[in-house]
Amino acid sequence: FKCAVCKKAFRNRHQLKTHMQTHTGEKPFECKVCGERFTQLAHITRHTRTHTGEKPLLCIVCKRGFSDHSGLIRHMKTHSGEKSYKCSLCEKRFRLSQHLTNHMRTHTGEKPYECDVCKKAFSLKWTLKSHMLVHTGEKPHQCTLCDKAFTQRTSLVVHMRKHTGKKPSFPCAYCNKSMTCKRDLKNHERTHTGEKLSCRYCEKMFTQSGLLAKH
Repeated sequence: FKCAVCKKAFRNRHQLKTHMQTHTGEKPFECKVCGERFTQLAHITRHTRTHTGEKPLLCIVCKRGFSDHSGLIRHMKTHSGEKSYKCSLCEKRFRLSQHLTNHMRTHTGEKPYECDVCKKAFSLKWTLKSHMLVHTGEKPHQCTLCDKAFTQRTSLVVHMRKHTGKKPSFPCAYCNKSMTCKRDLKNHERTHTGEKLSCRYCEKMFTQSGLLAKH
């Protein structure tokens, strides 16, 4: 089955029909919660989990749950410790190609993800997605013990401690580590993203806010 537009071939008619939507722009699957539309059923299924919080895919090592296969695969590499992606400018190494891509933007200053509402630009896709909640008012992270809901997962974690009495714990978005304060979390997450803080007086850059302050 061959596409009449780009001549790409497919095994069956269903695959061809799905592919044709990339040319027509048709998005037949609409999210009943937020109205966002998708070209494929698998995509809307994955998206719906951002509203429900469902994470059916479990890591066999630490049992952490994920909403999609790509997230689980990326996470599994954090257990192997392998860092096969190397920055050509500063020699820093990363476990995932996407982390290297994100890191390279700290050198180039590139911010490819722009908010459609306020035009603010971001270097990371998930940062833009998190920012968009400010405009939509959506609060996908629901407390299971009361009626409160939050835009950020970290805010929910902080809130849950009011119920449990546990010490502060800010979970990393990239691995299964948790920090006791937001500053430590931000410093830790920079080891994944490669993001650096720049000195306002010179061109020197730092991965930790404490090192920048000392400088």
